[in-house]
Amino acid sequence: MILKNLGPSATRPNNLVNPRYAGSAWLRRYSSSTSRPLTSILIANRGEIALRVGRTASQYGIKCTTIYTDPDAKSQHALSSPFSINLGDTSAYLDGERIIRAAKDNGCLGIHPGYGFLSENSTFARKCVEAGLVFIGPPWEAIEAMGNKSRSKEIMTDAGVPCIPGYHGVNQDPAFLKQEAEKIGFPVLIKAVKGGGGKGMRIAMTAGEFDSQLVSAKSEARSSFGDDVMLVEKYITTPRHVEVQVFADQYGNCVALGERDCSIQRRHQKIIEESPAPNLDETVRQDLWGKARAAALAVGYEGAGTVEFIFDNETGEFFFMEMNTRLQVEHPVTEMVTGEDLVRWQIIIAEGGRLPLDQQEIESRIADRGHAIEARIYAENPDMDFVPDSGRLLHMQLPRISDTVRVDAGFVAGDEVSSHYDPMIAKLIVQGPDRETAIRKLNTALNEYEIAGPITNVEFLKKVCRVPAFIAGQVETGFIKKWAEDLFRPEEIQPEVFAQAALGAFFSEVLGRCDGDEVFPGTKNGFSSVSNERSFVLAPIRGDNISESAGISVDVVQTGHGLFTVSVNGQTFESISSQYDAGNRRLTSYFLHTRLETRFVREEGDVTLFQQGHQYRFRCLTPRWVEKALGIKDSAHSVVAPMPCKILRVEVEQGQQVKKEQVLVVIESMKMETSIRSPQDGIVSKIVHQQGVKPPFPRGTQ
Repeated sequence: MILKNLGPSATRPNNLVNPRYAGSAWLRRYSSSTSRPLTSILIANRGEIALRVGRTASQYGIKCTTIYTDPDAKSQHALSSPFSINLGDTSAYLDGERIIRAAKDNGCLGIHPGYGFLSENSTFARKCVEAGLVFIGPPWEAIEAMGNKSRSKEIMTDAGVPCIPGYHGVNQDPAFLKQEAEKIGFPVLIKAVKGGGGKGMRIAMTAGEFDSQLVSAKSEARSSFGDDVMLVEKYITTPRHVEVQVFADQYGNCVALGERDCSIQRRHQKIIEESPAPNLDETVRQDLWGKARAAALAVGYEGAGTVEFIFDNETGEFFFMEMNTRLQVEHPVTEMVTGEDLVRWQIIIAEGGRLPLDQQEIESRIADRGHAIEARIYAENPDMDFVPDSGRLLHMQLPRISDTVRVDAGFVAGDEVSSHYDPMIAKLIVQGPDRETAIRKLNTALNEYEIAGPITNVEFLKKVCRVPAFIAGQVETGFIKKWAEDLFRPEEIQPEVFAQAALGAFFSEVLGRCDGDEVFPGTKNGFSSVSNERSFVLAPIRGDNISESAGISVDVVQTGHGLFTVSVNGQTFESISSQYDAGNRRLTSYFLHTRLETRFVREEGDVTLFQQGHQYRFRCLTPRWVEKALGIKDSAHSVVAPMPCKILRVEVEQGQQVKKEQVLVVIESMKMETSIRSPQDGIVSKIVHQQGVKPPFPRGTQ
């Protein structure tokens, strides 16, 4: 095999193949005589996977057409190609017929489905073929066979692949299913036959809760897949999720490109994946690879697929769970440990070519390339049960990229994380000569990762890296629940952090009145032309919880040219030399005992700090002395501007009845518009200031 000597680097995020060998002519050299060169494809997906597929295809000289919906009109994948088609409504990524028509109309020869959406839809794959398009994925028959979890387990049993004890039949009578569950023995897993991604899945620990869990699983399956047929299986109490990446060609060749451990999950969805799986006996590893290849060959598989197993930590046994008939989200982990570009492999197979490497060559690669870990960066709130978040990315700084640190991202700063789609922002992948080094690299890269705007799971991922059980490779699917005390314990915030937050807020307010000078220098005599004293009450934001009673009072006084005294709840830091570079949002402060470099991002009343590998979020509350100056007896029933401002619009009238969260006033500060909303239902008793007014701070806007 000549391909093994080409050495394309799958570790470089923007150079996944060697441009020296780019072009479809190169692909055709290794294709059969009946191959069909793919000179143009349509990428039927969005976000980072659309960008990732487009990178490889473009480097091979393949014309790429992308699709987008109205919410994604300015997204990175939509902008990545001059050939881009608007499908319109939000759900159009699921409209297979419209996508096929778009591919034909734009002269595309094939369709790459990415993952999710239509990637495992056998009907879509079949219609692509019927339309004369190459579906860059497995045959639709294989997708159909493995997509039905009951049928797939029958196939696996016949092929000698061990399956979890359970009932996978057609009888869906609740009483019968409960009877089968009792035969299996509790706890049991109730799972939608056509499910995936953790949807339509419930655990019944006892017979007493079986009925309610069955109803819940059926309801979710109907809404997610339009099918509520269930299977019932033995639930492994200390399971690991171990999967094997397989590839097959149309000539009967099938290889396993190593395994991945995907046990760190929330809501039955993965957030950390790694290869090779830690603490796995070599005999078991080889057995897993062999069973995975048998599974693929049993359905006449072609292209990329993942055979997923449940591994019992207690007994060391493993059981077939399901086969994902597509490229997985976590495929970069395998690329890191093999040095191969799996999208390139997909294109080779789709063009009729043979597998680039045999099993022995792959195993030699894996033995030389150490360990890789992927962490999924999500816009979500770990402290609120990982509920998804959305909004504009105010600031984003990636970690330093290298041959062993890769980021596959779907967004840049300024983009909107839509509430309509999956909230994954990026994937961070690292490689090291061993697992210990890989974990250190992951932790370092996470410390360098900065995202302000939507809440993300970056801080949570850092905590996972520090849990001793994770470092020791003691992973299981219940890891987060088991180590919740360590993972969700609030970290103590040092006074210097509050001081930096207040200094940043001080500079941002001054800059807002000084037409945004990049660096605030003070004046000749060391004082600003505006007030040189500010008081703040900073309340840490943890999850979505803001405790006003936990607010810390911070006073900032400018004492000279770039010099400040800051008092934090009575503790005073004197002679702080501080500068703020507004263009880079960088605040540099020299305390008497240390120097602090801080990234400071402010939006409305919230501030975000990135400092020494930590992210801190605060809400600027109204100081109590301001409430007193304004004569506010009950601040919960009044509205006070959180910063010096100009009133742009008053949206209500005196005497008007308003609802909680209704916009009352729109103000302008720091060249940004901010909507002041009603804290509760009520009636507007008085409007103090009208449109165009600049209330003298701290008089505020009431």
